[in-house]
Amino acid sequence: MASSVSRSFLRSLRPAARSRPNASLRFSASPFANVCRGYAAPAGEQPRLRLGTTAPNFQAKTTHGDIDFHKFIDKSWAILFSHPADFTPVCTTELGAFAKLRGEFDKRGVKMIGLSANDLKSHGEWIKDINDISQTNLQFPIIADADRKVAYLYDMVDAQDLTNVDEKGTAFTIRSVFIIDPAKKIRLVMLYPASVGRNTSEVLRVIDSLQTGDKKGVTTPVDWQVGDDVIVPPTLSTADAQKKFTDVREVRPYLRFTSGNTK
Repeated sequence: MASSVSRSFLRSLRPAARSRPNASLRFSASPFANVCRGYAAPAGEQPRLRLGTTAPNFQAKTTHGDIDFHKFIDKSWAILFSHPADFTPVCTTELGAFAKLRGEFDKRGVKMIGLSANDLKSHGEWIKDINDISQTNLQFPIIADADRKVAYLYDMVDAQDLTNVDEKGTAFTIRSVFIIDPAKKIRLVMLYPASVGRNTSEVLRVIDSLQTGDKKGVTTPVDWQVGDDVIVPPTLSTADAQKKFTDVREVRPYLRFTSGNTK
């Protein structure tokens, strides 16, 4: 099974040939009206996944049992990240890295949950491989999404490459990251093609940025890391900024910094 899925996945990474799309996979004019074998997602029922909108709720089977997604999040931050398939090389390295960083996500109050387009039995065997290869202990749930219901609900499919399908003609998922806050709002989305592994340091960095902004009412500049200076938002006057923060450094009237250690 593992070798069959891997071969299919690797074929999907090759440049698309000039051939007719797989008849079982159709994409409408709307990116939210994708239809694949075994699951239809009518355009009228699809939420528009924009920053600040409520993350769609769903029920699913996971390696930790059945979940209701909103109940799983509860009052925490959450990260939902998808993978094209079990027993594939890039996905294996990613999940191993995320598993090793479980403590970092816990410190930030972020619940982790993965998704891969295979069943629970496959997930269980794959996790054994991940733990062995990365010398770790993967402890967060992975959603079984063999029918792609969650993948289509969250638009986790690359519609640009109609050859990116498994042996049944069903679309593989891309590498999506959704960071969701305690109010169930989507705060950040990252989309990667199947051939590109994610940067776990960047995922943690943007979580730090979002949480710092929420707590202190600031924004963060390029390449910002925890402890670096932050930016006073343009909606706050310099006079008000000087009252709120201990120090304000004005580079331009529209660009003002303050200490990242400001409470």
